Amino acid sequence: MKSTHLLRPYLIENRVFIFLGLLSLIAVDILQLIIPRIIKWVVDDLTMFDIDVARLMTFALYIAGIALLIGIFRYFWRLFLLGVSRRVEEGLRNQLFHHVQKLSPSYFDQVRTGDLMAHATNDIMHIRMAIGMGIVAITDAVLLGAAAIAFMAYINVTLTLFVLIPMPLIVFGTRFFSKRMHRRYGAVQGSFSDLTEAVRERFAGIRIIKAFTREEESQKHLNEKSRDYIEKNLRLIRIIGTFFPLMMLFSNLSMATVLFLGGRQTIFGTISPGDFVAFIAYVGIITWPMMALGWVTNLIQRGKASLDRINQILETDPEIYDKKTAIFLPKIVGNIAFQNVSFDYEFCEKEDRAHNRETSHVLSEISFQVQQGQTLGIVGPPGAGKSTILSLIPRLYDVCSGKILIDDTDIRDIQLAQLRGAISFVPQEPFLFADTIRENILLENESVHQQRLLTAVNAACLDETIQDLSDGFDTIVGEKGVVLSGGQKQRIALARAFLQDSPILLLDDPISQVDMETGANIVKYIREMTHKKTTIIVSHRLSAVSFADNIIVLENGKIIASGTHDQLMETSTYYAQTYKLQEIEEAFHAV
Repeated sequence: MKSTHLLRPYLIENRVFIFLGLLSLIAVDILQLIIPRIIKWVVDDLTMFDIDVARLMTFALYIAGIALLIGIFRYFWRLFLLGVSRRVEEGLRNQLFHHVQKLSPSYFDQVRTGDLMAHATNDIMHIRMAIGMGIVAITDAVLLGAAAIAFMAYINVTLTLFVLIPMPLIVFGTRFFSKRMHRRYGAVQGSFSDLTEAVRERFAGIRIIKAFTREEESQKHLNEKSRDYIEKNLRLIRIIGTFFPLMMLFSNLSMATVLFLGGRQTIFGTISPGDFVAFIAYVGIITWPMMALGWVTNLIQRGKASLDRINQILETDPEIYDKKTAIFLPKIVGNIAFQNVSFDYEFCEKEDRAHNRETSHVLSEISFQVQQGQTLGIVGPPGAGKSTILSLIPRLYDVCSGKILIDDTDIRDIQLAQLRGAISFVPQEPFLFADTIRENILLENESVHQQRLLTAVNAACLDETIQDLSDGFDTIVGEKGVVLSGGQKQRIALARAFLQDSPILLLDDPISQVDMETGANIVKYIREMTHKKTTIIVSHRLSAVSFADNIIVLENGKIIASGTHDQLMETSTYYAQTYKLQEIEEAFHAV
């Protein structure tokens, strides 16, 4: 679809405000055109010595009254038209944010945060400017320009034609420069995205930069991005710097023509001195519409480039979405089954890759079952595909082949909102918002009772930590929880999951960053609640899964062993050796 179609719903929604704003703007333009006529009458009367102080005061009051009306109507057109541009800005930003939230994680694997930030700020600001002041400039260029030319023609047609000689040059110049402006605005916006991402990334990683004393290199990299942004802006400025002076040159040529030819006709008595002064005033009035042609071209090209960039995101379809035939189950119990599931992050959609048995996948032909109330442990060396299994269950990614069933229903046939609402997920790297501990646990769910919150906090062994903090639950954790330790952040993520009353609990290395004693207490609570939920635990610490009803051992994306803890100690060399080594390590730390 054309990018301009994005604006249509917002403009239709605000059509009343646009109409009222245009009426106010037209009133301002008409009132501005009356003032030169009053000046003409005054000048003619003065040159004829046919005016007294009272009549002069009357004309002055006329102009003062018109100025007051212009001020009033100007207030209203700014209120309505600029208000519409702000509403469109709000609507587009909300639409963009809503759409980005629906996009699949694979999209964010490829797109930088800085790009999205630039779209949501700078691009939408340019669209707002193109709509608000763009409407004003176009209206003035058409109405004010045409009416001023009509008044000028009424005074003297020949002189008006001479004044309009530069107009074709303005049209040609606008057409010539507009395409070049559009391309260079697009390049500027792209460079701004790069610069925004570079700044965001270095602020987020400032501690690493300081720890490795890479300030100079970081500054050099940012200087390069900044220089590229400046160079692209300078290329744009060369176009704008040529375009606007040309528009002013054409306007001044018109003024020079009026002074010479109009003054000559005044000397010969063809037009009156009042007409001459009024004509000059009208030339001054059409100078703005002539300049507005250039300015509005500038605004529209910048807005069009930004709108194209926004539209490119909005036209990106999420890879994970609800089918038209997706169903809402009466209740999700939590029986999970993997049937010959294979997955690859990069080549999943290529049929030759998906069906090539010789090609290694992140996961290859994974099959297992977990019944409601049971616990499944997943272990294996790093990179075996353990976390990927957890990511597939809430459909953060879709399988390449095979099926994942929940309660005997393919998860691709279940509505996404219901599927994900039935799952509590603790990722391997917990993410915290720059808010309070309370808000990071509740995630804006204000309906949770305080006692329920305390129960979840106690289960995550977080209660003593919160008590030791001066502000308790209201402690601001900083960006990504910077004021907390890794273990504290992990326990907040656990409390967040325990708080959610979901039939399925997915835990990715839930005690990797806590000490042995705290880890044992957390595992104890998990064991107590497993009969209520279907629980899948990925862990490098085998003691966290030793109680599980079934444990699978992964290696290179394949299941190489499965069974209970006792069975694996007998049948799996990897599991038995790893468990014994960790047992020795735990005993050493306990001494």
